Amino acid sequence: MAGLIVVAGLPATGKTSIARPVARSLGAAFVRIDTIENALERSGEASTVETAGYMIGYAVARDQIDNGLLCVAECVNPLRITRDAWRDVAFERGAWLLDVEVVCSDSSRHRERVERRAADIAGLVLPTWQQVTARVYEPWDRERLVIDTAVTDIESAVEIVRLRAVALANC
Repeated sequence: MAGLIVVAGLPATGKTSIARPVARSLGAAFVRIDTIENALERSGEASTVETAGYMIGYAVARDQIDNGLLCVAECVNPLRITRDAWRDVAFERGAWLLDVEVVCSDSSRHRERVERRAADIAGLVLPTWQQVTARVYEPWDRERLVIDTAVTDIESAVEIVRLRAVALANC
């Protein structure tokens, strides 16, 4: 059975650093909302880039699941409505879902990551610390795997997510 892993969290918590190698190790499709939103921004075609980016992401994930593939989606996923939409993508397709929230409990370390990181997508404008801390990010109201990158290194986080996904796939 196909599945969907959604790796979510505020910018600079380590989402991409975890999601990309998880997808690679599992042979999964990788859907990154930043990539979609950046392409929409550059095209000049979308007036509400964030909404359009998520809608395109959901559609791409549906296609991957319909093809019998595991899909790893990486996004901030800040609202209950976006989290519900990812859940619906999986459940409508009869796929399993693994929600992963990546956090950094050490605010000084998180701030340093925000301020020192470089964009890995051409043209992507990274948020400032003020924008990250001012962002609307609703508390989660359901079960998820929480990875705290202030205390868990990336390699260990990748292995934790990978093992949980393998367990779900074998259920």
